[in-house]
Amino acid sequence: MTPTQTGIHPWTANEFERLVFECKPKAAVFDCDGTLWSGDAGYGFMAWSLEQGLVSRSTNDWIDTRYRAYRAGSVSEETMCGEMVQMYAGLRDSELEAAAARYVDEFVRRRIFAEMLALIEKMRQAGIELWAVSSTNRWVVAEGLRDFGIPEERILAAEVRVKDGMISSELVDVPTDEAKATALRRVGVPAPDAVFGNSIHDLAMLEMARCPFPVNPSPALLAEAAKRGWGYFKPQGAEGVEAAVGGE
Repeated sequence: MTPTQTGIHPWTANEFERLVFECKPKAAVFDCDGTLWSGDAGYGFMAWSLEQGLVSRSTNDWIDTRYRAYRAGSVSEETMCGEMVQMYAGLRDSELEAAAARYVDEFVRRRIFAEMLALIEKMRQAGIELWAVSSTNRWVVAEGLRDFGIPEERILAAEVRVKDGMISSELVDVPTDEAKATALRRVGVPAPDAVFGNSIHDLAMLEMARCPFPVNPSPALLAEAAKRGWGYFKPQGAEGVEAAVGGE
C-alpha cells in the first residue's frame, strides 16, 4: 500500500513507519521546521539574534520593517527568507555558527519530534540516502540536524556566500516553494522516493515524490493533501507550523 491509497486520515506512528518502509526508498528528503521539530526556527533565530545584539540597530530596524511587510503580504516568502540570511552580512561565519549552536541547544533540541528522530535513525541504518531542504538559514539547520545524522553535504538551506570567513550579502540559495524542487534537481535528486514536509511551501517537492508524507501539516497543506488523497502523520507534541522557536 502506498500513502496515496490510505485516504485523508491521520496515520498512527506504527502505520506511518510501516508505510515509509513499504515505500522502499533509496533517497528520502525532509523539510525541517515543523517537520522534524516544532515551530519556526528561522524566525525564532532571527528574533533571538536581534535580542542578543548580533546585528546593528539599523539592521534591526530594517529587518523588523521587512518582516512586518512580509506578514502583511507585501514581501514574498522567498524574498523574506533571503533577507533573513543577508541581514548578517559583515559578520564572521564562525560567529554565526557559534550563535546557531547556542540557539539550537537552548530552543530547538527539546522540540525535536521523537518519532521523526527514531524514524530517521532506522532509515539511516537501512542505508537510505537522506536529504534535508529548508528555507531557514543553513547555520541553524545544520546544527539542528546533528542529532539526525544527515550529512552537511546533503543539506540544502537558505545561505549566502562566505568569503575569507566573512558573510556577504550574495545569496547562494533560498529553497522554498518551487525552489525546493529546483534545488533537489540541481543536486541530482529529480525524483526522490519519499518526501516529508509540513507546509504549503513543501508542496512542490512533495509532488516530486513517489511517496509523499505530510507531517504535522498546516491547514493549507492538509487541504492539498485531501485533494490528492494523501494521509498524514501528526507527531506527539506538534504545535503547528506558525509557532516560533525562541521568538516569543
